[in-house]
This record gives sequence, structure tokens and C-alpha cells, in this order.
Amino acid sequence: MKKTALLVSFSLIAFSLFAQKKITTSATVKFDASTSIDNLPKAENKTVIAAINTTTGSLAFEAAVKNFAFSNPSMQNHFNGTNWLDSDKHPTFTYKGNITDLSAVDFTKDGSYEVKTEGVLTIKGVDQKLSAPATITVKGGSVLAAADFSIKLADFGISGAPIDGGKVAKEPKINVTAELK
Repeated sequence: MKKTALLVSFSLIAFSLFAQKKITTSATVKFDASTSIDNLPKAENKTVIAAINTTTGSLAFEAAVKNFAFSNPSMQNHFNGTNWLDSDKHPTFTYKGNITDLSAVDFTKDGSYEVKTEGVLTIKGVDQKLSAPATITVKGGSVLAAADFSIKLADFGISGAPIDGGKVAKEPKINVTAELK
């Protein structure tokens, strides 16, 4: 009887620890650097790894640079090139941060919660602090996290004639969505 109770206790502890971390390998990051001159600098990556710890509020995502798909192949080549993200030297970009107002979210109750996040975004080997609002939606044990923010390309050492000429936005919009289970 004691062995059974001990086994059940360990199982419950292991289950609760596992349930605290929600992950996915199919989050989406959209990159929109379109301008009034050119609406083509848009890309999407649907193979982003994301995780959230519902107990601590830590969250992270990692995107492979080469997995961003553009409608124009030459834009994809520029995006991965040395003047832009230099994907051979810097194959991923990452975000590691926290929900700063975690008490605003009840991960045990279905609903939509507006939160603030703070962390560090690393692109092309450059770390930049990033604060962004996010929406956490809890539904049936799954967590949908979504955030919209913009970045300054110059902050990450990204420059060039298309940016200076107005064909690519100096501050592209980024959208991240992840359904975590």
C-alpha cells in the first residue's frame, strides 16, 4: 500500500511539473517590412519553437532564419545575406523573457488575458531589450500566446540601400503567435 501511495505521489508531482511548461514547434512569426513604395518585404515562418512556463511566467521562442518564406525568392536571398540577417553565421533569432504581470493570468480558467512582457531579443548576434504587450488565451488546457511589436533594423546592424531608399521599412512589424500544449 505504501509503495502504491508513493508511486501515485511521484506520478502526480511529475505530471504537475510537466504541466507547468507548455511548448510547441509550430509557432508562427510574421515579418512585415512593407512600405508605400514596396509591399513585398513580408515573410512568415511557421516552424518556430516556443515555450511558456505557467508557474514562473518565463517565455521564449527561437526561429530559424532560413525558414522565413517570402513570395519573392530574391528578397529571401537578401534577407539571409550578410547585409541582413547573415543566416549562415547567425542561423537563429531568439527571444527570452517573462510575463511581468503574471498574476493577471489564470492558466486554470478559460479566458483571454492582456499582459506585458519583457525580455531580450537576439538577432544577428545582437541583444536588445524588448517590452511588448501580449494576449494570453487559455482554452481547454491549451494556451495561445500572441504579441505584436516592431523593431529598429539599425539596432541589430541591419542596413542597406533598400532601407535607405524606402523600399524596406526601417521599423518592421513583427507578429508572434503560438498555440502551446
